[in-house]
Amino acid sequence: MVVYSLFIINKAGGLTYRKNFADVPELGGNAYLRLASTFHGLHTITSQISPVPKSSGIQTLEADSFKLHCYITPTGIKFFIITDPTAGSMDPFLMTVYELYSVLHFKEYHFIEMEMPLFLMFGNFLSLNLVKRLL
Repeated sequence: MVVYSLFIINKAGGLTYRKNFADVPELGGNAYLRLASTFHGLHTITSQISPVPKSSGIQTLEADSFKLHCYITPTGIKFFIITDPTAGSMDPFLMTVYELYSVLHFKEYHFIEMEMPLFLMFGNFLSLNLVKRLL
């Protein structure tokens, strides 16, 4: 199982964080912002048109060459990762990333607002702590 990319989207659909872990072609300019807002819109639409009452929207999206896994927090922040198509459930991984995100906001850097982009700060924090937790 390979994790290609991680994205964090705030409740308004703005990209808060993104990181490519594998050798993935970089998208230029605003492409990541468009990707985040498009996923946010699709997630919102699928939760509204679902025949299941109070659906949480897209949780997993499978394609031939990748699988997208999404976790939405109670506050509306979306964490999604793109993996290879053979990956199983990524819920434990996404929950660990969410836990680290919460620690960063509420313990380490409590002065940061939840909607604020965290590119460098969260990237360093995630790298240091994710390895410790998964090993």
